[in-house]
Amino acid sequence: MLIGYARTSTLEQEAGLEAQVRDLTALGCTKLYKEQASSVGPRKVLDAAMEFAREGDTLVVTKLDRLARSVTHLGTIIAALEAKGVALRIENLGVDTSTSTGKLMLNVLGGVAQFEREMMLERQREGIARAKGEGAYKGRKPTARAKAAEIKALAAEGLSMAAIAARLGIGKGSVHRALAPQGSTP
Repeated sequence: MLIGYARTSTLEQEAGLEAQVRDLTALGCTKLYKEQASSVGPRKVLDAAMEFAREGDTLVVTKLDRLARSVTHLGTIIAALEAKGVALRIENLGVDTSTSTGKLMLNVLGGVAQFEREMMLERQREGIARAKGEGAYKGRKPTARAKAAEIKALAAEGLSMAAIAARLGIGKGSVHRALAPQGSTP
């Protein structure tokens, strides 16, 4: 059985998730698992897909970065699948671990992918440091502080913290901090 796994990092990437599902269906995956979760957080749907897989099955993903966050993580996934007799297929790379060549290629490509990610993060940190040095990088503007007067006005009208947070599109903690007396820590 071909088992498809699709993932995007955020809810805003709905089109990317739909494209993965479309591609996995076209490849013949009869069981599909999809989730919208960060690569660094827990991925319960991936765990469920791996748990469902049986000997002789193949877990299929469209791209390597949809599956693993690092070479170590990839190794853990491969080991768990191999222990169950399940192959892994990464479509855009043409890699299939049911063959020894596929296993070798996956390890090489996993190392390259991790290297690329580390280089991208390093460039990002350097860019932020340079921008901070030039005074161009100030970080995200504090949204709740800018709305403090509005928060207090809504609270005076009798709205709950949850209602204020929902109306202004901020967290309840931000509302609580805006309403807390000066000098106190919530």
